[in-house]
Amino acid sequence: MVLTTLIGGDRETRTLADGTYMIGRNPSCPVCFSFPDVSERHAILTVRNGKAIIEDLHSANGTYVNGEQIDGPVTLDSGMVVQIGESMLRVCDENDWAANAAEPAARESPVEEQVNAAPVAEDNEEAPPPDPLRELRRSVQEQIQKELLKRMDMKRLTMQGVDREGLEDTAREKIRQIIDEVVANGRLPDGIDPVRLEDDVFNEAMRLGPLEDLLADDTVSEIMVNGPDKVYIERGGKLILSDCQFTDDASVLSVIERIIAPLGRRCDESQPYVDARLADGSRVNAIIAPLALSGPTITIRKFSKKALTPDDFIRFGTWTHNAAEFMKLCVWLRKNVIVAGGTGSGKTTLLNLLSGYIPHSERIVTVEDAAELRLQQPHVVRLEARPPNIEGKGAVPIRDLVKNCLRMRPDRIIVGECRGGEALDMLQAMNTGHDGSLTTVHANSPRDVISRLETMVLMSGMELPSRAIREQIASAVDIIIHESRLSDGSRKVTAITEVTGLEGNQIVMQDLFAFKQSGVGPDGKIIGEFKPTGAMPTWFDQLAGRGIKCDPRMFDPDCTADFTVERKK
Repeated sequence: MVLTTLIGGDRETRTLADGTYMIGRNPSCPVCFSFPDVSERHAILTVRNGKAIIEDLHSANGTYVNGEQIDGPVTLDSGMVVQIGESMLRVCDENDWAANAAEPAARESPVEEQVNAAPVAEDNEEAPPPDPLRELRRSVQEQIQKELLKRMDMKRLTMQGVDREGLEDTAREKIRQIIDEVVANGRLPDGIDPVRLEDDVFNEAMRLGPLEDLLADDTVSEIMVNGPDKVYIERGGKLILSDCQFTDDASVLSVIERIIAPLGRRCDESQPYVDARLADGSRVNAIIAPLALSGPTITIRKFSKKALTPDDFIRFGTWTHNAAEFMKLCVWLRKNVIVAGGTGSGKTTLLNLLSGYIPHSERIVTVEDAAELRLQQPHVVRLEARPPNIEGKGAVPIRDLVKNCLRMRPDRIIVGECRGGEALDMLQAMNTGHDGSLTTVHANSPRDVISRLETMVLMSGMELPSRAIREQIASAVDIIIHESRLSDGSRKVTAITEVTGLEGNQIVMQDLFAFKQSGVGPDGKIIGEFKPTGAMPTWFDQLAGRGIKCDPRMFDPDCTADFTVERKK
């Protein structure tokens, strides 16, 4: 088949193979008309066995054949002219193309037409072929969703007290009925699986749309939605462009709303960005227009469905058996521990793991911006900061929660992340009898943690002298465990450092364990070794008096044996 398009005085001709061709204003459409009166996905043209069928996709301004608006599929013959907005097109058999090429409406000479047509054919050969089946599936999905909205009275069901599970069951039943009707009428295009279509429509209508498959994929660690057409994922530490796509900006916005609505948060023009979480604890950040110029943007950092254990960290090469035993010892001894690292280095995951060493007999209070920690102990009180309401009032920051939790008789305080003035309150809590506290800080090295803490204390508005701040830090912080995300995508603990005290104006620290990179393998993997430095904790001599058995060879860099810390019952 040959397609001839006429836009103003410009005429283009191309050969169409059997398949489906989306027509619309979206640049991804194989037949693109860039006019305001043309919808993003206006109509779809199907060519099969020498026949061409056009169907309008519920466009705003309609599709016309020979001057009459169509409301269903229309089979085209060589004499029919299709009008979409200000553009016209005609499909004819290749044998009739010569006659149609001489159409007076074109008002062009044969020589000019050949010159103009040649580059178009060449460009079409070099351009990557569109995926017509995907476009067709998306258009069918849109039509079924519109029909679903007509048949489901969401407001009435909600007023009747139908819970979310009941709404989902009703939606699933309605979707199945609609698809069954489409199949029975022979309207479902070839190559579209009705079962998969049912799942796609259900996920788009009631859940998180195209993201559901990515969330269920355990190999995906992060999902990044850069507008409706670009969804990147992180798999094995590498970024990959997935084939997942949304219908339009509105569908991305509806997913954002479904995530934040149960949390009582909002994302609109007055507050165009939000932090949230999924039911499994996965971290979510969303930002929309006018701040996000490329469309609504969602970033989801997935948490493992299975809680990671120290053995998992050893198997991944994150740390060693002796390092895990030492950190268990630090938690037992109620040492104040700061987990540091860059963005995406695994600080929260490591904090979760360290919290597992806390005895089940202790009362734990957690304070977070968005509740992500998943503690296994029975006596846990979880506090979550609250953003301001639509009037800009009612905000409860982390700092206020840290102050409040001091009155809640905590044995341990865990702050999900210190990023501001709450660092001062956390240090004061550590210095006033709340030993064994845990928190995370963004920093590039253990030494940088000290500088970051000083800066955050100053952010509290307290004009304290530098020496007073450092005295607070040296007295409060016992252990800094630093984790890094290396160039090969792996996450490793690169240092376990003890804060030993203050000499003059300088905080003194010593590395107890450290990772040393020795090279890069042929596959790009980092080669190195995580082992003791030879230094021993300054409080090692106190272990025997505390009823804890720990072999000093654990800190010998030349010893390769694995040791276990034991505590007398």
